[in-house]
Amino acid sequence: MDNIRVIHVTRWEDFVNGIEDQEGWAFRGLADARWPLFSSLSRRLHAFSHDDPSLWPLREERAWRVFRRKAHIFVQDAATLDDTLRCLALMQHHGAPTRLLDFTKSPFVAAFFALEATTGESAVYGLNTPALWSASPDFDPALRRDEIDPRVPGNFERFFLHNRQKLVWFGEPAEMDHRLVAQSGLFVMPGVLDLPLEEILTAYAASVAQPLLVKYVFSPDIRRQAMAALYRMNVTSSSLFPDLEGLSGSIAYELEVIWPRLIEDFRARQTA
Repeated sequence: MDNIRVIHVTRWEDFVNGIEDQEGWAFRGLADARWPLFSSLSRRLHAFSHDDPSLWPLREERAWRVFRRKAHIFVQDAATLDDTLRCLALMQHHGAPTRLLDFTKSPFVAAFFALEATTGESAVYGLNTPALWSASPDFDPALRRDEIDPRVPGNFERFFLHNRQKLVWFGEPAEMDHRLVAQSGLFVMPGVLDLPLEEILTAYAASVAQPLLVKYVFSPDIRRQAMAALYRMNVTSSSLFPDLEGLSGSIAYELEVIWPRLIEDFRARQTA
């Protein structure tokens, strides 16, 4: 696709240098470079809903309705559920499949998610949000980002829930939770569920004269160097998930880290 540029990365410093001219972009890391940019809802429906995708809006709407009807039991501010994007973000945060794709303003946070648990080729996607800010799909120049903003009451139902138009919106809820803040996070919302984001973006080809996606494919050989660099930046599970779950997750990488001083102390005890 003309609006996607693929860069194969074999040295960590090449990635660091490559992102220097991508100020203001959004990034998403994938542990497997072969994975398309599907939301968790799209993956779920593709895997387990073996019917016509035209029926998927019924499934999504029912799931959204069930959550909103019952979640008030567990949330302190029930008004959160009346705000579509905040409600979807809450669902996403707690593991429900939604059409939201998690992105971050930090390429290093995205690199962490790509590399943390991979043993093969992983990838970081860079989304050209500055170009998308004023872009519109080729089939309707009026449908710019502000026009389809799902934070506006009724827009989610009008432009997204019916799963009909190749649209892309990106942004943040009016109020962000602690994980979104810690991860410099934002959401990308696709207009259709049966196509990956990279294919949906082809609908913007005529209005944008530059690549909308850059895909950095990481060689497995860079993981050790990259994870050490990210650790020194304090980009860890503990910092990105500032709770007990994040702290517990950070222990996985601690198993890999052995400082020279610790090795010396261990060997000294062995020979004592």
